[in-house]
Amino acid sequence: MRNISPEDLLTLMKVAVQHASKFPIWPQGEAPGAAASPVRFQLETFHTGPTPFDRSVTGVRAPEITVYAPQNPNGVGILITPGGSYRRVVLDKEGSALAPCFNAKGYTLFVMTYRLPADQHAEGADAPLADIQRAMRTIRARAGEWKLDPTKLGVMGFSAGGHVAASLGTRYDEVVYPPSDDIDHQSARPAFMALVYPVITMQAEIDHPISRQQLIGESPADEQVHHYSPEQNVNNETPPVFLLHAVDDPAVKVENSLLMFTALRRLGVPVEMHLFEQGKHGFGIRDTLGLPAAAWPELMMAWIATKV
Repeated sequence: MRNISPEDLLTLMKVAVQHASKFPIWPQGEAPGAAASPVRFQLETFHTGPTPFDRSVTGVRAPEITVYAPQNPNGVGILITPGGSYRRVVLDKEGSALAPCFNAKGYTLFVMTYRLPADQHAEGADAPLADIQRAMRTIRARAGEWKLDPTKLGVMGFSAGGHVAASLGTRYDEVVYPPSDDIDHQSARPAFMALVYPVITMQAEIDHPISRQQLIGESPADEQVHHYSPEQNVNNETPPVFLLHAVDDPAVKVENSLLMFTALRRLGVPVEMHLFEQGKHGFGIRDTLGLPAAAWPELMMAWIATKV
């Protein structure tokens, strides 16, 4: 994919979207805690660029998963949490754009939307975590439908979605919603985490201010800062982690990945990190074209192959 043109990538994205399928994360459609929220779903077109595949959404009440399935599954599934500063969830730049590359190598992608922490859901700041826990449990329970090995399901998150993914990897067994069916007895632990320019810490001056404000407010207590900083919650059971960041990222400081790397290494959790000189923030696949950072999908897939 390193030498593909933007036009060819757009064509492949269009094909991927046409062949994708969808299903709700929660059996009743809306999440249980959504009844407390006043927000309404809205699709934003042309949000991340000038094409029809630059969509994002706000006001998520009924999170859903879009499945991008390969012709020849390799048994590995990846749950994708796109970014959006915890104010929206992008659908394509860090969603459908991944499908051509990863599907070609046999990976099945599950791109999810998730509720936003400031939207007054009953779970508050834990609404995104509740959604991703339920999503991972659902995929694991239904793995056979996509010819997947339920022990080979990982998570990949971008920017604020990286915080959602890292929260799953460090808080997968925390009870943040009441169990309702057999699916909720499945493990939510991912086999691996891939975190791309992730929001990690809530520590002032290193944090991503917008994400922090949306998640825990302007003046959080020290207990909140700790609880919602994944680097402070890693332990010996944290799954292996792949970290990717651009040093020149002006939005989410590279120190977020450095803090996570250090915390994981200190405990002996398997971790690999790639820092690229150029890329800025939100590069996904499309905005790395022509840069060394365009190699990241191949680097990530090579790493995943050693972990599952």
